[in-house]
Amino acid sequence: MAAPTTSKRIGYVRIAQETNALSPILTEHADFEQTHLLDAEALRQATARGGYEVKGFTRHAELTGFCRAVDKFGGGKVEAVPLFSAWAVSGGPLSTACFETFKRRLRASLRDAAPLDGLFFAMHGAMGAEGTNDPESELLRVCRDVLGDAIPIAVTLDLHAQITRDNMALANILCGYRTNPHRDHRKVGKRAGQLLVETVLGETKPTMAWRALPMVTGGGTTVDFLPTMRPVFRLMKTLEKDPAVRYVSLFMCHLWNNHPDLGWAAVVVTNDDPALADRVADELAEAAWGVKDVDPPAFDTVASALEKVRSRRKRLKLGTACMCDASDVVGAGATGENTQLLAQLLTDASDLLSLVPLRDPTFVTDHWDLPEGAPIAASVGGRLQPEYNPALAISGTLLTKRTLDCFGRVIVVDLDHVKLVVTEGPAMTMRPRFYRNVGLKPMKADICVVKSFFPFRLFFLAENRLTLYVKTRGITDMDLVTKLTFNDPVHPKDDVPDWRVIDRRRRGLAPAVIDG
Repeated sequence: MAAPTTSKRIGYVRIAQETNALSPILTEHADFEQTHLLDAEALRQATARGGYEVKGFTRHAELTGFCRAVDKFGGGKVEAVPLFSAWAVSGGPLSTACFETFKRRLRASLRDAAPLDGLFFAMHGAMGAEGTNDPESELLRVCRDVLGDAIPIAVTLDLHAQITRDNMALANILCGYRTNPHRDHRKVGKRAGQLLVETVLGETKPTMAWRALPMVTGGGTTVDFLPTMRPVFRLMKTLEKDPAVRYVSLFMCHLWNNHPDLGWAAVVVTNDDPALADRVADELAEAAWGVKDVDPPAFDTVASALEKVRSRRKRLKLGTACMCDASDVVGAGATGENTQLLAQLLTDASDLLSLVPLRDPTFVTDHWDLPEGAPIAASVGGRLQPEYNPALAISGTLLTKRTLDCFGRVIVVDLDHVKLVVTEGPAMTMRPRFYRNVGLKPMKADICVVKSFFPFRLFFLAENRLTLYVKTRGITDMDLVTKLTFNDPVHPKDDVPDWRVIDRRRRGLAPAVIDG
């Protein structure tokens, strides 16, 4: 147990993973170990000035932002106390064993760090686990069991988080990302950290209000700086011009989350003004509901995408076309095993050089001991989710082998006009350095296949000359949301003329009384 101190002590911790409920591959503790798992001392170093918070992903994220808030706003009266940090690549639900391990570790870390005057918790908000549809609220209950109800807890969330009655009740401060693609992790952590520091020091009394919207799509691309959502995000900044409004969040949910109350949500934090929080949450919810009928853009077929690539040959001399494998987006929890796109590139795009990732740990193990230059005639895929990704026969040459952080062992197979990068771990391809790290040159390729919906737009900015979203068939197809079961009618699956009745039920309020 920590020695008594006159400083205010705020613990900080992360447990984050985005779950695709349709994935058959459970997320295990080893997946966190492979991606990002830091104990208290390693976390302290990672979030110190000059540190690297999440290697392989981002130098500065929410926990670094929180630590800078303590430095700036703590006035030497607040100490940041690291607990641990765990982050896994998006995938299937956490196994029971994995989730219970984190609950035990969280409980033990909080007890070991006692006494604490506050807690900063970085989550994703769309994590799933076996046996529960709201695991992050269960983690917050662990915190309350140890800390009690009087200790303030601040939570940061991805803007695709699922907001529930429980996590609203268990947290004092809840702040979401305000950019899509996400590029404000550190800023959000700093703002939420400032609120928490001020709360611990008695300078702020946070009050929250929220609205639950029965909509799972809308907003067009949902990109914050493109026309459909730009006015909504500008409204959020305008609402925060009132000094009593401390943070405004809009959560646009994760489509492949099987929570029965899945939907968008507006959350507002004010300084001791619940009525204001309520009014602002209502205004933001109305603005979000107003874009519900703006559908996401239609995705290309492989054939139509290839025609677009061919029609822009001159442009591609100075870069590449980024082709998002929209049916198999690993960044949204897919397996990364899509053989359908690979098959069409092999047969229909012999005039184009394509770089393609695919996850197949069995293939990697079977061919790892071969020397570079060895011929390979085998099949890939058909192992993780064969109902979507049938096995595909390939014949080529082993070009190179590498072991990469987060991806595990990697084999590059030369299939003439296709360079196939087969990974042992999740093939979350969203940066050009993924290809460069195995000796390939994205700028020289006609097509670079990526496995993320949004982040690649930032990371491939220097190389990308054409952005394409291609649909084949897989577990990140947007129409799959219509096959999920919800407690209420939900747009666009159902005709929902007004959001308020369902919102009140989801928030646990009595139905509104209608005069007359």
